[in-house]
Amino acid sequence: MRRFFYAAFFALCAEGLMAQAAGEDGKRQQSASTKEEMNITRIALFSSGVGFFERSGRISGAASIALPFNVGVIDDVLKSLAIADPASASIQVNYPSESTLARTLRSLSVDLTNNPSVADILGSLRGVEIDIYAPTLIAGRIIGVEHRFTATGGNEPYLSLFTQTGVKTVALKDVSGFSFKDETINADINRALDIIMASRATDTRILSITLSGEDAQGGEREVFLSYVIPAPVWKVSYRLDLSHNEPLLQGWAIVDNDSDMDWEQVELSLVTGRPVSFIQRLYAPYHLSRPVLPLAIAGVAEASAYNSGWAEAPAAAPAASPAPQMNMKMAAESRDEAAADSERSLAPRTVFGGGAVQTAAAQTAGDLFEFTIQKPVSLARQQSAMLPLVEARIQAEKTLVFSGEKAMSRGLINPSISAELTNTTGMKLPAGPITVYDGGTYAGDTLINFLPELEKRLISYGDDLSVTGGVTSAFSRNVTSVQISQGVMIINRKQMYEKTYTIKNASGEEKRLVIEHPITGGAALADGMQFDERTDVVYRFARQLPAGGAVSFTVTEEAPVSERITLSQMRLESFVSYVADNALPESARAALRKAVDLKRKADAAKTLLGDCEKELARLANEQNRIRQNLTAAGSQTPQGQEYLKKLSDLDASIDERNAMIQEAKTAAQNAQDEYDAYIAGLSL
Repeated sequence: MRRFFYAAFFALCAEGLMAQAAGEDGKRQQSASTKEEMNITRIALFSSGVGFFERSGRISGAASIALPFNVGVIDDVLKSLAIADPASASIQVNYPSESTLARTLRSLSVDLTNNPSVADILGSLRGVEIDIYAPTLIAGRIIGVEHRFTATGGNEPYLSLFTQTGVKTVALKDVSGFSFKDETINADINRALDIIMASRATDTRILSITLSGEDAQGGEREVFLSYVIPAPVWKVSYRLDLSHNEPLLQGWAIVDNDSDMDWEQVELSLVTGRPVSFIQRLYAPYHLSRPVLPLAIAGVAEASAYNSGWAEAPAAAPAASPAPQMNMKMAAESRDEAAADSERSLAPRTVFGGGAVQTAAAQTAGDLFEFTIQKPVSLARQQSAMLPLVEARIQAEKTLVFSGEKAMSRGLINPSISAELTNTTGMKLPAGPITVYDGGTYAGDTLINFLPELEKRLISYGDDLSVTGGVTSAFSRNVTSVQISQGVMIINRKQMYEKTYTIKNASGEEKRLVIEHPITGGAALADGMQFDERTDVVYRFARQLPAGGAVSFTVTEEAPVSERITLSQMRLESFVSYVADNALPESARAALRKAVDLKRKADAAKTLLGDCEKELARLANEQNRIRQNLTAAGSQTPQGQEYLKKLSDLDASIDERNAMIQEAKTAAQNAQDEYDAYIAGLSL
């Protein structure tokens, strides 16, 4: 029953509004904006996961443009939307807010939320003037809607109207149409129906762009719209043919159209680089909490407002020079040379390239690099495509790469079959996988990171099982100098790290070899050693590996080490160890040998003083014990007389020991002073 009334309501509203719409149709065509379509004409996909989309179209006069977007990209559209219209002084973009449907429907005079029936709608509009056809016209004001039970047990709604002739009650099932006298209600119904219709695609939001077009002067003009939204990252894959003297590199771009819109003859650009990209939540309405302040009469402090500060404006940056268009002549010449090579009877078969494939045009775009597919691209929604990106001769030299790091951890290893590429394509090549062909067949796979123009890069695509090698390590430390001044000895040493690489070639072919030696932190190559190339972590040394022979190569690194010793704080054992160290020069050892003698003398004097002080302490303890015994025995007893005699002897011994202690203190102080003076004055 509810569905019947709801459908009937739409039909009745449409019938009631039809005459009004027909009467105002001419006026709408003159004053309202026309709906225009803007086709996608240009797309730029970025390696950072976003896409730049440009739409264009020819428009006359005022216009309204409707752009559908998935709700997940609205934030990015609001952040990046740009509109270029030379004839419009007024531009406005309208869109439904995140909670438009429920809030807007509830805000209208006719609330269509929760799918109300016609009876519910009319019952909520009491007092509104209405014309109903049942089937004759009845004009009046709505009193309300009541439900009556029928003889069959049903429940039917009846509409009560106040008319000029009194109150009339009409069964809604007999009403064939109705309309409201209040134009506001009719407009709200129309708007509510538009919102409900638009909300059917729950994941789609419509941006309505209104262009005033007052400066169009009656003619057509071209309007451009652009925006940046998330897009699948475009990928690249390469093929490298090393079969010829001048190797051929071919690159393909892989793009995905995961949108709900077909690409029809669009200009497609693929941009490599790493621009800053982020999402800001601009679509959802934000409501800030505000404090509730008491009335001023309460006598509390008022809220304060402060002016904005400012800073000195930075100097204007110089204008950037226009980016040069990259010359693609090299790629065309490379294709011609590849075709010529394929005609040589003894040359390996060409695996790919050499045809008339039209690759992308490349140019710098600020700090980025842009590839533009030279022919318009058509790609259906939810489809992917592989497009030719680059085909050009590239400088490459075959070599083997022996990893010292792997050899140190694994023992005997095989070097990697590699090629040293120099980017002579005139393009900045994005990162991607490379399938390598050699001798007319598959040779292996590899990866390459972003490769700028004219930069050299090693790639490895297999292991050479006919070549094996290992590495042995040695460590030594030599004293380079000894300095003694103001009681401080500084010993400078040089630590030597030696790695000897031994690599054997069991094949009958001479091969070029690159040894990658891990750089030791804090060390440098020994004098006379030079590397061919280095990175942040390895030195590279190029060598020729003879057929059926071997290469032995030693890399020596040096690291200075300095040892600082305060001589006055050294123990005798440490002095003796340095004197016995044959790595120290004889002059330093002789100076330390004298210091050892003086140290021993001072230590012996301190030991003697300590012994005397210990003996004095023993005598004092014995004296105290005898005095306690004397007190207990009494001085007049025979035992007491013996204790008195012992006390007298102890006093004499204590006096003698005190004299010895004084002499020992003097001797110890003199010996220490002599040692300290020697150490302080020692200079070497």
